[in-house]
Amino acid sequence: MTSVNGAHALLATLRANGVTTCFANPGTSEMHFVAGLDDFPEVRGILCLFEGVATGAADGYARVAHEPAATLLHLGPGLANGWANLHNARRANVPILNIVGDHATYHATYDAPLQSDIGALASALDGWHRTTLNSDTVASDTVQALAAAYGPPGQIATLILPADVSWNELSTVPTTWPVASRRPLAAPDEHELLRAVDALRTKRTAILVGGTALDAEQLNLAERLAVATSCKVIVETFPTIMERGAGVASPERLIYVAEFALAQLKDFEALVLIGTRDPVSFFAYPNVPSEIRAPECELIDVGAPGTDTLTALNFLVDALGAATVRAPVGVAPTASTGDLTTQSLAAAVAATLPEDVIVSDESNTGGVHFYGASRFSARHSWMTLTGGAIGMGLPLALGAAVGSRRRVLALEADGSMMYTLQALWTMARESLDVTVVALSNRSYAVLNFERQRVGVIGEGSTSQRMLEIDSPTLDLCALANGQGVPGVRVTTADELVVALRRSYATPGPMFIEAVLPKGLN
Repeated sequence: MTSVNGAHALLATLRANGVTTCFANPGTSEMHFVAGLDDFPEVRGILCLFEGVATGAADGYARVAHEPAATLLHLGPGLANGWANLHNARRANVPILNIVGDHATYHATYDAPLQSDIGALASALDGWHRTTLNSDTVASDTVQALAAAYGPPGQIATLILPADVSWNELSTVPTTWPVASRRPLAAPDEHELLRAVDALRTKRTAILVGGTALDAEQLNLAERLAVATSCKVIVETFPTIMERGAGVASPERLIYVAEFALAQLKDFEALVLIGTRDPVSFFAYPNVPSEIRAPECELIDVGAPGTDTLTALNFLVDALGAATVRAPVGVAPTASTGDLTTQSLAAAVAATLPEDVIVSDESNTGGVHFYGASRFSARHSWMTLTGGAIGMGLPLALGAAVGSRRRVLALEADGSMMYTLQALWTMARESLDVTVVALSNRSYAVLNFERQRVGVIGEGSTSQRMLEIDSPTLDLCALANGQGVPGVRVTTADELVVALRRSYATPGPMFIEAVLPKGLN
């Protein structure tokens, strides 16, 4: 390079900090960053056809790599388009660096058509954001953004880069580019740890684990506590990433349905939180309390997200003399045959999982049986919809495949996948090893269920039509084929097993449309 502009300074700082991936949907204001990628081959630019794919992919990357990816978004509307999956990433407590281009500083006064308050959109993510106003401060602002993104816990950092700051040259080029500092995980609360020890000794106690406490080592430590004290270990409903399968302790999952979760926790006198939050109902329902635990249940918060959960669990194990227990042993699932139902689908998927696969699970109602069926499957990692904003599954799988170089299985409901279908194109372009199983029930089935829960009794034809997606019927295989991903439609469990095994043995992405009975079943 004969000169160094603001975009070069940003890319050089990313490279110095080991940020090697940028999921991008650029526009005019970001062209100098795009051009700069030619000079920084260490930073891999990955084109996404929609901003929600870019942000969801950055989330998936961070979950498996435990490092931030960058996104490159175009002005306020670009950030707005990516906001839903940034919300999911915020709830997952993962680090992401958003780079959002803006109009040149001198152009803002003219209120051009794409002018908007980018800072207001960024601030709603409860993270860090700043507009860089001088090319000479790009590098220092970038390392501050990265330091904020690292946390702990991880969070969304948004660096707003006006076009002129990107194209202007630096007055002084540093001899070395700055590196962001990282803070250690927070220590667990000693007082709360002692309260937890007392509760585990003397009360009917449940331990709710989540966040970083869901790797195999920590789950097995929690299992030792359960054996030693007869406490119940429960995993949060929607984990960021959790190790699963043979040899890994498998706590029961906090039930999504508030009425069932209330019954699940009603008999406990104490609830110990490790790496997660006090559980509440996903939505409000008539005559159903918002808080899941019983009012008289003692809450013991050992450590919120960002806490050193391994230290907390080791302390409890040592304090209670919880002996080592044998690795859980069980029967591996058997491949199912016959009609394709939610039960046979779960069995087929669980029986064919290859070792070390990553599962991106946005299967919603169609995949309700997968968690139980995969209890003794081959070892795998499981990622879920942390923030509840649908349209996460395909981008999350895309990012996980880039960040891990492992085979990824996306279990994807048909309604949800239509939000970010463009992720398939990027999977094909990058030749990623992703198997997509699209659960086709031609319905927003969960809303049929939720309609009853909120007390809506009437089921007239007009309202029912708002919950169905079968007129016209989506040709999911054609949509996948049209984006370069080979697709196959299966209608029986036997066909699904064959298609899954073939996909795992074949490099690159593959799309399987699994046709289920219509609606909730």
